[in-house]
Parts: sequence; structure tokens; C-alpha cells
Amino acid sequence: MLDVCLVKDAGNQRGCASTHHHQRAGLARPSSYCAPGQLGVPSEGLSALWRTGGHGCPAFPSSVPRRGLAQGPAKPTPAVKLRTRLAVTLLFGGGILGAWWYVRSEKRQRLQLQRVEQLRQAAVGLGDFRLVDHTGTPRTKRDFLGRWVLLYFGFTHCPDICPDELEKICGVVSALDREPGLPPVQPLFVTVDPERDDVAALARYVRDFHPRLVGLTGTPEEVREAARGYRVYYSAGPKDDDDDYIVDHTVLTYLINPDGLFLDYYNRTKSGEQIADSVRNHMKTYVKLFPQ
Repeated sequence: MLDVCLVKDAGNQRGCASTHHHQRAGLARPSSYCAPGQLGVPSEGLSALWRTGGHGCPAFPSSVPRRGLAQGPAKPTPAVKLRTRLAVTLLFGGGILGAWWYVRSEKRQRLQLQRVEQLRQAAVGLGDFRLVDHTGTPRTKRDFLGRWVLLYFGFTHCPDICPDELEKICGVVSALDREPGLPPVQPLFVTVDPERDDVAALARYVRDFHPRLVGLTGTPEEVREAARGYRVYYSAGPKDDDDDYIVDHTVLTYLINPDGLFLDYYNRTKSGEQIADSVRNHMKTYVKLFPQ
């Protein structure tokens, strides 16, 4: 008996009447006969899948998926598992880092407030001063109200510390000037050596630093009163054969807010970047004490 399967080839059908032959001859179909509807595959798709597997039944390769069969949920690949672990690790690590940074900032701010409060209790920066600037103009504390001030006490004959500190202060002023939205900072230099640092000496000295730097001098008593207001210690040393001497003095830079009140101080160990950060933070949190 000839078994020929129905084949679709480019729209042309060829075939034989094997099925009809069985029917006409009254022959029963083999028990292994597979009708197209029993395969779970539409008859029009058989042309791509049909192979003779014995008794006219197609044999399907095990690699050919059968549609309509439930395959269950897809298992995550190793790459997906790795990405998930990395994401969890980053989130956990970020939380720890954020908590550490918060505690560190709180501690630093608390220490800063304690330090400032100690100086405020000592009445630092209270009172007024009456001095003369490097142009010969009389100056008082009121002349600098409404401005942020970085104030330093020193002397023009200082060999290293005073020039270094003034360079640092003026660098901070210039750095903050470059930041839009921040008010300008006024640098002030008060001499603790009024016998040698007259108006002319201050004028020569301040021009080597920042164009806004103002030098202040006065009589020995006026300078003493100004230094006392900021708890600045100074003492002239013995003179040498050339009548030259060194003045020992407190090395601090004071931050004064626009209300004329002492706000913070910085010693020699503070870098220019640290001072700039501190001044910037004070500016952001400043609330005017005496509103207009």
C-alpha cells in the first residue's frame, strides 16, 4: 500500500488518495495512525514538521517546542542574580555611609558651637574700636556693619606667619568671590605694632595682598583697646642692634557677621579650603539679628 502525505509546496498541492483507498477497500486504519488534529499542531503547519515516523505518523524532534504546553515560571539567570545582589549591597552600603556622614557632621557642628560659645562667654568682639585705615581715614566698627569680615591681628615686620595667614585669608576672599550668590567678604588687618606700623607703612604692606584688604592702625592705646575686645594677646620682644624686634601675638582669624558680631575663629592649622567651607556654611545659615 502506498502512503503519500499531503504536502503544500509553494501553494501547489500534491497527494494521493491513500486515505480514500483505505475507505474504499473497507480496510481499517492502523492503530498507530495519527490524524492531524491529534498532534496539537494546525494542519497548515505540518509541511514544516512532518516526517515519516512509521505508519504515517510524524516524528517530532525533542528540540521542537509544542505550543500550548505549560512550561512554568522562568528561572532567574546568574546575571540577574548578580545584579540583584549588587543593588542590595549598594543600597545597604549607601545607608551606612549616609548615617556615618550625618553623625560626623553633627559631631563637628557640635564641637564648633561649643568652641564659639566659649569665646562668646568671654565677650569676644564686643564693644567698638576707633582706628585709622591705611589711607588715613578714621574707622570704627560701625563702618563695617552689613558686611562679612575676616579680621586678623599682626604686624608688617613679621617674617613669615603674618604674611602666610594674610595670603590664606585673601585666598579665601577670592575663592568666595568666584561663587555666584555669595556676598563679598571684607578682609581686615589690625597691627599690633603701632610704633612702626603707621599709615604709610600699612599702605605699602596691604597692596601686596588683596585689593579689598584694609589695614588699621592707631595710637598704642587705641590698638590695645581693639586687641582687648577680641582677647588678642601681644608683646614686643627685645630689640637687636638694628632696633629690630619681633612681636609675639595671638594667631587667629576672626569671622564677623553683618551684624558686627563675632561668629567663628580659625587658627593656623585650618587650611584655606576649610575656612572657605566654614564661611560659606555660616552665610547659608545666617539670619539677620537686627532686621531693617
